Amino acid sequence: MSAGDAGDPAAGVASPCVSVCVMDDALGLCVGCFRTLDEIASWSRLDDERRRAVIARLPARAQRAFAESPHANGTLACGGRRGGA
Repeated sequence: MSAGDAGDPAAGVASPCVSVCVMDDALGLCVGCFRTLDEIASWSRLDDERRRAVIARLPARAQRAFAESPHANGTLACGGRRGGA
């Protein structure tokens, strides 16, 4: 982990990164954390308020990513299963 991650108590708002760093070109989002490249690149420079704003947008993006998945069996582009297990 780097500064800004959950392991750094002085970092403020933790990064939503889950170490599944693969961009979905159609959505323009990382399939792991659902951030844009600009959000990922600027994360370390954002203040906590802006970080919280990014994090607030992630659930809707995740829903959109699942809804637009090209796989009829409910998998993500990275091959992960929806809903765990």
